Amino acid sequence: MPAISQSIKLIECPRDAMQGMHAFVPTEAKIAYINHLLTVGFDTIDFGSFVSPKAIPQMRDTADVLKGLNLNTSSKLLAIVANERGANDASSFDEIQYLGYPFSISEQFQQRNTNTSIEDSLHQVEKLQSIAQQSNKELVVYLSMGFGNPYGEEWNSDLVVRWSERLFKDFGVKILALSDTIGCADPSDIRTLFPMLQAELPKVEFGAHFHTVREKATGVIEAAYEAGCRRFDTAVKGFGGCPMAKDELTGNLATEQLLAWMSERKVETGLDMDAFQKAFLASSAIFNS
Repeated sequence: MPAISQSIKLIECPRDAMQGMHAFVPTEAKIAYINHLLTVGFDTIDFGSFVSPKAIPQMRDTADVLKGLNLNTSSKLLAIVANERGANDASSFDEIQYLGYPFSISEQFQQRNTNTSIEDSLHQVEKLQSIAQQSNKELVVYLSMGFGNPYGEEWNSDLVVRWSERLFKDFGVKILALSDTIGCADPSDIRTLFPMLQAELPKVEFGAHFHTVREKATGVIEAAYEAGCRRFDTAVKGFGGCPMAKDELTGNLATEQLLAWMSERKVETGLDMDAFQKAFLASSAIFNS
């Protein structure tokens, strides 16, 4: 088994936190908040998406938000795309380093999320990878339903490994984020999955994109970290969730919970905690809780 990296990559996800909110967050408010996040030292900010405004109206101003960002920062920008049109739009901006694409290993969820079949989605991955490479960007694929399936379809660790192998070997995807889209991840499955994936595909960077309730957060963090995961997606205050998922939105893993866990165990994150506190306070302008 390959050696486990000790360096942590933290991806902050204001896009995921905001996308399901019914009231439109003003563009200037998004800019101000994301600019706070850009001072903290996160590896990447998942800041917006280039998708249909009918599907996700909250993100219709992503291009305008981008214009207002202060990018004198070490943090990189990631934008979610769902098709070639979105990928081409995102790729026209030099400021964006990563294109994120949700690929579901659940046929039902793939239809709900991107209105395509899994087979069609594979063709989409091929096209998006080509666009990303031509524009000097990297494609990040999110394996939706990576930790379980609420629709009664087949799910097991071997299935996750098979899809991961196909995405890497057939399309050259080198960053795969396993996504617990509805918050059903079991710590025992997490402990099984990451070592299997890292052993089979040592050249792939695997991450965890958990949606969870606060009571279960410590269990999934601990399981993922101890299983070798070093890339975590989080959102301040744990807001968010996929509007296309099953029922009620299950929020993101809260950034402050992950940081508290890492602080207790003396895991170095490299973040500026004073800047994080300012960003945390600034989040109240958007997330009233």
